[in-house]
Amino acid sequence: MYKSGFVTIVGRPNVGKSTLLNQIMGEKLSIVSNKPQTTRNNIQTILTGEDYQIVFVDTPGIHKPKHKLGEFMVNSAKDSIKEVDLVLFLINPDEEIGRGDKFILEALKEQNAPVFLVVNKVDENSHDKVAKTLQMYSEEYNFKEIIPISALKGKNVDTLVELMKKYMPEGPQYYPEDMITDVQERFIVSEIVREKALRNLRDEVPHGIAVDVIQMKQSENGTYHIEVDLICEKDSHKGIIIGKNGVSLKKIGETSRYEIERFLHAKVNLKVWVKVRKEWRDNNLLLKELGYKKMK
Repeated sequence: MYKSGFVTIVGRPNVGKSTLLNQIMGEKLSIVSNKPQTTRNNIQTILTGEDYQIVFVDTPGIHKPKHKLGEFMVNSAKDSIKEVDLVLFLINPDEEIGRGDKFILEALKEQNAPVFLVVNKVDENSHDKVAKTLQMYSEEYNFKEIIPISALKGKNVDTLVELMKKYMPEGPQYYPEDMITDVQERFIVSEIVREKALRNLRDEVPHGIAVDVIQMKQSENGTYHIEVDLICEKDSHKGIIIGKNGVSLKKIGETSRYEIERFLHAKVNLKVWVKVRKEWRDNNLLLKELGYKKMK
C-alpha cells in the first residue's frame, strides 16, 4: 500500500521550522537564520521512500503583522493549515504558553487534520522544563502525538518521520521520486543570498531586505552567470549593506557564491547589486514583482 500526503509545519517565528525541514531532508532547502521571520514563502519539499511520499509545506512564522508583507506571511501560514493531512506544531520549551502560541492553538482548533506537538531544543533545556511544557500544551489541545526533538542535532527526527508516515493516507505518488522541491532554482538562489545578508548585517536592516534574481544563465562550459539585486528600504541601509570599502557586500557575495555552487553543483559567477526601494514592504506592486503573489 502506497501512502502519501501533505504536512505543514507551523509555529512562532524562529522556533526552528526550517532547521527541522532541512534535517529531515538532508538538504539545505529552507533559509536558516538566527533572526525571526526568516521564511517568507511556503516552500514545498518532497520526501519520497519506497512506499510513501510526504510533501512538506514550510510556512512563515505566525506573528502579529506590522506591514503588508507581514500580513502576507501570516495569511500564508494560516492558509497552509487548511487542506493538509497532518500538522506539526513546533514549539520550544517555556514556562508558560505565550500569546503567539495561543493564537496558533486557536487556529488549529478550527481545522480537522491531526496535529503533532513537536517540542524542539529539548537538549538545551532541563527535563523539568520540558515536562512542564508538555503538560501545559496537553491541557490546551488533544494532540495525536507529542514528540520531543532536537532539530539541530537530529535527535528523535527519525522517530518523527516514522510517525508521520503512519498518519499518511493511502494515495498516489504526487512527484517524481528524484524531485525534492517544487520551487525553481532562481528562488533557492535568492533565498541563499538573503540568508547571507541576514547573517552579516545589523538587526535594523535585515527585514527590510529582499533579493531579486535579475539574470541566471548557464554558459556552455557549465558556469552559471547570476546577477541579483539586493533591495533595501533606506539609503542609510544601502551604506550598511555595502560596508566600508565594500567589505560587507563582498562577504555577502563570497559566502553566497560558495553555497550556490554547492546547491547547483557547478561553478558560479555571482554579481550582487544594492538597490533602494523605499517602503517596498508596504508596496503591493513591488511585493508582487518580488514573488509575493498572493497579496490582495
